[in-house]
Amino acid sequence: MTIISLLLLASLLPHLTFTAHVDVGIVNGHEAKPHSRPYMVSIQENNEHVCGGFLISDEFVLTAAHCLYIEILTVVVGAHHLTDVNEGSVRIGVEYYHQHPKFNEKPIMNDIMLLRGDSGGPLVCGDIAVGITSFGGRKECNSREYPEVYTKISAYLPWIESIIANVK
Repeated sequence: MTIISLLLLASLLPHLTFTAHVDVGIVNGHEAKPHSRPYMVSIQENNEHVCGGFLISDEFVLTAAHCLYIEILTVVVGAHHLTDVNEGSVRIGVEYYHQHPKFNEKPIMNDIMLLRGDSGGPLVCGDIAVGITSFGGRKECNSREYPEVYTKISAYLPWIESIIANVK
């Protein structure tokens, strides 16, 4: 089953964009088994983590549009720790940035972006990516006081598919 098929399947799942307090993965939980989430990437500026993202194909990463601080980002794939680019991990330069054309910072709307490498922090439910972290508390991840807010991926599938189709 392809990643796009999984994303389409995710569009069938009803999901609220504002989430309740949930203990999943590393958020309020335990460290994940090394390399158990191969689709996860670290988006970095000057070797510093700025955002999470995830692979949707061998060339594309899906992330939040607000992550584009400057156009000199790299994507680290295969690292277990954010600062440890070791054997088995790869740092890839980003060649193209595709922010959603209607992205707005205030109020945050359409907070979604595709990155294309020169060769893409999801909310995952049952191994299906259904959301991208849009904003939330920096003091405590996904706490009752500072809940995370997500952009619903399925609402943007036509846009994602059009970008991928037009750059290949």
